[in-house]
Amino acid sequence: MFIVSLTFSDNKAQAGRYMDGHKDWIQRGFDDGVFLLAGSLQPNRGGAVVAHNTTLDDLQIRLDDDPFVTEDVVNAEIIELTPSRADDRLQFLLA
Repeated sequence: MFIVSLTFSDNKAQAGRYMDGHKDWIQRGFDDGVFLLAGSLQPNRGGAVVAHNTTLDDLQIRLDDDPFVTEDVVNAEIIELTPSRADDRLQFLLA
């Protein structure tokens, strides 16, 4: 499982220009069954995604397809997490 931090860069002002492509990229992640959760980092710091069912290499390739990443609107940081315990509602993450 991975937590991806997408922190705004100095090019943050360009976010509006690439927002539609970024939203499409997020939707593809959900459609492909890779993204579990996506949302904003507060206050107005960027966004984050929780991903699973992927490898680090494949996730990096996916990130390289995000217009926010390619246009330097955000800096992406991937944190790999190996879950060992979960609430009953999230047991599928341990499989």
